[in-house]
Amino acid sequence: MTKKFFPCFLALLFFCQNINAQIDKNSELFLELKKQDSVFFERGFNRCDMEYLEKFVDNNLKFYHDKGGFQDKKLFLQRTKENICSDPLKKPIRKVIPESLEVFPLYNNGNLYGAIQSGEHEFYIREPNKKDVLGGRAKFTSVWTKKDGNWLMSEVLSYDHGEPGHQEISDPVEQLLKDNNIPTLGLGIIENGKLTQIKVYGTLDGKTSAPYNSLFNVASLTKPVTAITALRLVSLRKLNLDEPLDKYWIDPDIAKDPRHKNLTARIILSHQTGFPNWRWQKDDHRLSFEFDPGSKYQYSGEGYEYLRKALENKFHKSLEVLAKEMVFQPLDMNDTSYIWNEKKDSGKIVIGYDPNGKPYEIVKNTQPNAADDLTTTVEDYGKFLVAVMNNDLLSKTMSEELKASQVDTKKNKYFGLGFEIYDLGDGKIALSHGGSDKGINTLFVILPETKQGLVIFTNVDDGYKIYESLLKYYLGEAGRKIVKIETE
Repeated sequence: MTKKFFPCFLALLFFCQNINAQIDKNSELFLELKKQDSVFFERGFNRCDMEYLEKFVDNNLKFYHDKGGFQDKKLFLQRTKENICSDPLKKPIRKVIPESLEVFPLYNNGNLYGAIQSGEHEFYIREPNKKDVLGGRAKFTSVWTKKDGNWLMSEVLSYDHGEPGHQEISDPVEQLLKDNNIPTLGLGIIENGKLTQIKVYGTLDGKTSAPYNSLFNVASLTKPVTAITALRLVSLRKLNLDEPLDKYWIDPDIAKDPRHKNLTARIILSHQTGFPNWRWQKDDHRLSFEFDPGSKYQYSGEGYEYLRKALENKFHKSLEVLAKEMVFQPLDMNDTSYIWNEKKDSGKIVIGYDPNGKPYEIVKNTQPNAADDLTTTVEDYGKFLVAVMNNDLLSKTMSEELKASQVDTKKNKYFGLGFEIYDLGDGKIALSHGGSDKGINTLFVILPETKQGLVIFTNVDDGYKIYESLLKYYLGEAGRKIVKIETE
């Protein structure tokens, strides 16, 4: 008997000694697979996006379930549709236990072709106007393979299913939203220079569950996108950061004021134009200088609109086209636009609300506004911030300019070229920007040194109430320092 099994034991021992060890949880592959897991279950399981599942489940899927038996792709899709997605009024929701995740790379002749991912997840029952309750917990092991640039779910083991009884949901973010009456939240988490988590909580319109790719009007988070569009043109030597813009555009309201000759892209991007925020806020509704350009800071949407008109005249293209060429297309930001598209956008736009729960009308711009009303998704804007953090779009010189203070705004806080800059001490900074409008409060923070970041989109006038908690929860000490700078 011993001789019979000895060769098999040697083979197993050899296999165990040569299998790749679990990779570091800050490694690129681990974070990529963490994102893939998040996207797959959020879109496919939680949101029942059957078209997504069809595309990202391998045609030769092998799914082993300790209660439901073996399933190939056809049966897996059929059961997902019939058992998971059939009753929207009593929908199971899957949540991974983040600390349980492990990833083991798969190589063939030294080439990475896939990875094994294991962990534990919990399943909640979501019913309208009720708290989510915990209905079960299980372990999973997934095999991901990369084909034609896409990660596909190829094999799955789903086992050790338990029935822990009904408990109230423990997600601290959902509780935070409930406590602060935030209808909808878009949340993006950046770790180690990668967008690793994308979460959308709540509904589009008070009824329809907000999908993974929900569109948000992000208000003034438009400005950093405009800034990077301009700075990429500078990086490509198609625009000079410090050249006077009067050769391309002079607003008729200030044509007789010689100070218009001092306006440059640098002055505008750092909010030193001397313009008010918006001319319509003034009694005469006319644009004018309130101080000499370049002499101090004053936040101005008019400045960004001035830059838009100069760029459009210089390049004979709209800002929408320029942004597509410089930013959206290189980063595959396919759901981002300055201009409203009724056919494309109306089915997934998040409605904004006032404090009394009354919905605002959707802003539907027919031409770009360089300062306001960009529509985008958490994923698209996360891609944008990762590109900024990793210097993917700008020259090395311009990337350094981006992080340099141009003008003081308060103690330990400055404005740079389209981004607010927090001095966190010890040579560390945070790049940030906020947005606020009717039914909109948005914020992002990225940390260039630690490659971390946070995207927050809310759809209510006072959505800012949850900023402090989210910054501290996701960014730790850096988040606490930012809150301290803001509240001092």
